[in-house]
Order: sequence, then C-alpha cells, then structure tokens
Amino acid sequence: MFTIDTHTHIIPKEIPDFAKKFGYGDFIRLEHHEKGKAWMIQGNKRFRQIEENCWNEGLRMQEMQQHQADMQVICTIPVMFSYWAQAKDALEVSVFLNDHIAEVVNKYPQQFIGLATVPMQDTKLAIQELERCMKVGFKGVQIGSNVNDKNLNEPEIVEFFAACESLNAAVLIHPWQMMGQEHMSKYWLPWLVGMPAEISRAICSMIFGGVFEKHPDLKVCFAHGGGSFLPTIGRIEHGWDCRPDLVAIDNPENPKKYLGKFWVDSHVCDHKMLQYVIDLVGADKIMQGSDYPFPLGEAVPGELVRSAPITDTEKRKILGDSAKAWLGIN
Repeated sequence: MFTIDTHTHIIPKEIPDFAKKFGYGDFIRLEHHEKGKAWMIQGNKRFRQIEENCWNEGLRMQEMQQHQADMQVICTIPVMFSYWAQAKDALEVSVFLNDHIAEVVNKYPQQFIGLATVPMQDTKLAIQELERCMKVGFKGVQIGSNVNDKNLNEPEIVEFFAACESLNAAVLIHPWQMMGQEHMSKYWLPWLVGMPAEISRAICSMIFGGVFEKHPDLKVCFAHGGGSFLPTIGRIEHGWDCRPDLVAIDNPENPKKYLGKFWVDSHVCDHKMLQYVIDLVGADKIMQGSDYPFPLGEAVPGELVRSAPITDTEKRKILGDSAKAWLGIN
C-alpha cells in the first residue's frame, strides 16, 4: 500500500553557531563527536545525541525502503523552533532550516515533502516566511503546541491560522516546551507525560477558543495520535457540560462536535488505542506518522498499522490516502 510517513524530523549536518553570531541565547549547534553521531548542544549542555539518519537523506531513503515508506514528510526538530529568541534572529534560523528542507525536497521530490518552520513569536514574520515557503513548494508548516506559553487560541496565533487556511497550508502541531517539565525531570516524564498533555492543551485551546469555528477549512494534524485529548474526551465533554461558565465562554459548541474535523497521526504505540482512535475520528482522519528517527518514535515505521487487526480499506487510508487529503496532493 502506498505509504506517506507524515511525521519525521530532519536537520542539516552543519549548523552555524547562531549563539556566537547573535551574541546571546541557547541556540542549538551540532558537535560531531564520532562517525555517524552528533551531540545537539544547547548552550553548554548536551540536549540529545542524534545519528546520521537525521541529516543523511541517502541513508533515510535506504531506511524508507526497509520500512516500506514511499514518501516522508520532513520537518525540523522542535527544539530548533527558537520562539524564545528575538524575532529577526528566529526568522534567520527558520530561513536556514527551511532552505535545507527545500534543497532536500527539490533533490528528491518523489521521496520527500516539506513542512516549514516559522518564527511564531512574530505573526507578521511568521506569515511572511510561510508565504515564501509555500511559493517554493512546501505543503505546510510545523508549529509548537504553545508559543512561549501562549495557547493556540491567542488572537495573533489565530491570525496565523487564518493565513494557513488561505494558503491551503497543512499544519502539524507538535508538542514542545512541555508544561511542568521543570518539576518532573526524572524518569523522562516530560516526554512520557508532558508531551501527551501538551497536545491535549493545544486541541482544547483551539476548540474552546473557537478556532475551528472561525476557520473551518484549516487543515490541522496533531502529533502522537492527538496526545491525551482523545483518551480523555469524555472528561473534557463533561467539563463543558457541567461548568459552561468556565469552559464554554468563547465557544458554546460541544467539543465532541470537532471529532473528525482534524487529523491525528498514528503514533499511538498500541493496537487497541489505534482502534479506539479510528472509532472516534475515522480512518480518513488518521495518518501514518512515526516520529522517525528518534527512539521514542515507532521502532519500525508503519508496522503498527500494517499489523493491526483492521480492514485493508482502513490501512490504505491511514498509510497514504488521509495524508494526501491533508497535504492537498494527488
């Protein structure tokens, strides 16, 4: 079955020392400490070790063949967003990263589809960079689950969503800067607990803020199967019902109305959860997404869907057809 992996990350092999160039900040740089491996250095600390498949598109394509992936949607690693930086500097970082993605896509257009990154701390510059990227062939943009702790229903962010809608740009919302992470550094809890909560935070903010009401043609995918939103939709609906004075102040609609109005990726790690998500939003709103090439991503991209006890029609939708609709491609 034709397969598009909609959730993969890429980074250039060499990154300028932006902290030195701008004179401040914990911008990421790479330290290639052994063959095929590099440390992502954030300030003076090691953030994460990455391997060659993060930057070597030839190796990526070999692994895509092994994983039966016909195409990958590629976007930056969220720690590169740099929303905390001065907007003009974050724009320069975004342009650098986007130019690299464009180069990869232009070199291998049958294998890769690009999502941009933009300086979300400045709506005007974010829209400017999105427009530039869409003109050169990108299909959309990846943004964080919050922007410097601002939720995704803030007016300036909704203005950005309006631009995405008008440009027919697909939007991937990825968890980052997890709430409470400073209080739960042990046991990798920001990734295990914070990430699912961040996506639920993003979805609830957009639903209760009326974003989907104002922009019904906005094409949004939430990473990691929608995080903890879908497993807790009953509680969320109950809160809307029992305390509308707190929950329904900007949008009177039942949150369940929006099930099937957005996409989620398939990275839920469990066949029963995959079936549950299908039951809630439909296979046509679920897309193969692996979080390649990171350890917390799917070990063998696509294997969860291919081995699931679901119909071939559902598999075909999840592996490829749903992504085509989200991305606006044939």
